[in-house]
Amino acid sequence: MNTKVRTRFAPSPTGPLHMGGVRTALFAYLFAKQHNGDFLLRIEDTDQNRYVSGAEEYIIEALSWCGIKIDEGVPVGGPHAPYRQSERKNLGIYKKYAEQLVSSGHAYYAFDSVEEIEAMRNRLINAGEVAPQYNSNSRMSMSNSLTFSDIEVNEKINAGLPYVIRLKMPVGADVSFTDIIRGVVTVNSSLVDDKVLLKSDGMATYHLAHIVDDVLMEITHAIRGEEWLPSAPAHIMIYRYLGWESKMPQYAHLPLLLKPDGNGKLSKRDGDRLGFPVFPLNWTDPLTGELSSGYRERGYYPEAFVNMLAFLGWNPGTEQEIFSMEELIKAFSFEHVHKSGARFDPEKTKWFNEQYLRLQPVEKLSENMKAAVSKEFQFDTNDYRLSDKFLNRAVSLLKDRVHFESEMIATGRYLFEAPTGYDQTVILKKWKPELLSFFQELIIAFNALTEFNLSNIDATIKATAASKQIKAGDIMQLLRVFVSGQGGGVDLLGMIELLGKEEIVQRLEKALEKF
Repeated sequence: MNTKVRTRFAPSPTGPLHMGGVRTALFAYLFAKQHNGDFLLRIEDTDQNRYVSGAEEYIIEALSWCGIKIDEGVPVGGPHAPYRQSERKNLGIYKKYAEQLVSSGHAYYAFDSVEEIEAMRNRLINAGEVAPQYNSNSRMSMSNSLTFSDIEVNEKINAGLPYVIRLKMPVGADVSFTDIIRGVVTVNSSLVDDKVLLKSDGMATYHLAHIVDDVLMEITHAIRGEEWLPSAPAHIMIYRYLGWESKMPQYAHLPLLLKPDGNGKLSKRDGDRLGFPVFPLNWTDPLTGELSSGYRERGYYPEAFVNMLAFLGWNPGTEQEIFSMEELIKAFSFEHVHKSGARFDPEKTKWFNEQYLRLQPVEKLSENMKAAVSKEFQFDTNDYRLSDKFLNRAVSLLKDRVHFESEMIATGRYLFEAPTGYDQTVILKKWKPELLSFFQELIIAFNALTEFNLSNIDATIKATAASKQIKAGDIMQLLRVFVSGQGGGVDLLGMIELLGKEEIVQRLEKALEKF
């Protein structure tokens, strides 16, 4: 590419950033970095009625947590500042282009009241129109500068009557553009309404503002969700009417994120219903105080979250599933982004986190775990169970059995304290009175060991079982229950070695007292 690649993420600060928005930012970032380009953050706060306090800060923090670095824009600044559309509106950047479109005959002033627009819609519905719109068919019956004389229009504007500026879509023309993911897209202009470009408060709508900003900020590739596809023909016409076709970025419309069952767009309601987050970070609604959970606070690694998002609608064309950010930058391409919706799988998301947990150094995990263990079990500072040696070995046993670091204590509680109850299902199935002598002999044999290591533990269990003419497989699950209270868990011999001879003997003696 001869021109430096410049992509942007341009969210609206209307609430927490949905994971679909993070994916859009990620794909834009990956493409820019792959081509040694720039990634911009622009805040599209054109709808001031929906502005939510704290949302902009949330967006910035979420991108930072994900490792998506902003080269230019909010909050780092740059040569095309300001990067908030409300601030750009105050500089009069958008209005002059809206007026230019009116002057060239490609847009018009519309003075319609809410009641007039509603009456038009009802009239069209009664006439059998399925989706009534303010468009090339209906505009000539409305209150606008196409139906009023120039004198009437000037009088209304001078009198301070509120108006909007609407795009004048051509009648019955095919509008085509090339989408990086979908190829050539053609839509007839009769299917597209006359978009409002400038609202009555002087604020540009998304339809005009993003085009003006993309051109002035020299954006080369505009990556956004497929929900914007129906509006794309109007956007193409605005570029043409402003004489900017050569400056128009290449569009890539990403597939929707779908519910786990594949039926419909993924929403916060789905997460609440099925118990998974749809936001990267926790969000507290500033009006209601309602807390929505985030992946960070649920214990997900940012690398796992990003890896999962990358695979929602994209695949590398290989069997590899675990990718660092650098590997994603090298591998990403729009050629491997699907056109159809991407079904979200919460269990696969846990699987990604599990893989990243297994990649963590044992020493780091045990250090992270130490304070929680001390607090949970009220151990003295000098307790051997808080030593690096003990915790490292405990983590080694546990890390392959959990999805999250936070699950380690609950999963491996028996490594830090003796059980108070025993799995009755296993007891009823496996316990026989004649096994009592085996466990008594095993206690004696364990006590006699001078080196309590894996090989000696294994040999002792097998030898004791053989002396009693018992198959080792018949007593191993019982032995596990007597030591941990549970019928399943970490590697049995590793657990016995970790707990040590004295603790194991005490636990076995306590278990035998109950049976």
